[in-house]
Amino acid sequence: MSPRAVYRAVSIAETVTWALLIAALVTRATTGFALVVTLAGGIHGFVFLAYAATALLIAINQRWNPALAVAAVATAVVPFATIPFDLWLERRGRLDGDWRTQKSDDPRDNSWFDSLVRWMLRHPLLLGGIVVAAVVIVFVVLLLVAGPPGS
Repeated sequence: MSPRAVYRAVSIAETVTWALLIAALVTRATTGFALVVTLAGGIHGFVFLAYAATALLIAINQRWNPALAVAAVATAVVPFATIPFDLWLERRGRLDGDWRTQKSDDPRDNSWFDSLVRWMLRHPLLLGGIVVAAVVIVFVVLLLVAGPPGS
């Protein structure tokens, strides 16, 4: 999958989970059934973290400036904002191109960080496992520190 396709899929998933969370909040307010918020909140929290990780990976691959990377992550905080941001990135060509798995003539490709990124991108299963593990660890730590959603 291209960076564009990955970003779009996770962006849509983040938006869908916002809708689930909002529906759960309405359900709790109208019926008193709180478990639905815990479930939807957990799902949304996990996808939120996955979106943040994906946005950072795409930002590194596409060589976005730090402000744009922060803006991408910040859009997940506002309900349904990832889709318009995705379209904005698309219109400006910020999602164009493929994964940077090979060294180019760009002088920035000489850094140890870019070498590590290229190596990780050439091993997508390992990279995916690391990203999923990092998201799970952050998710569990947040659950332990802040408690489950709706509690």
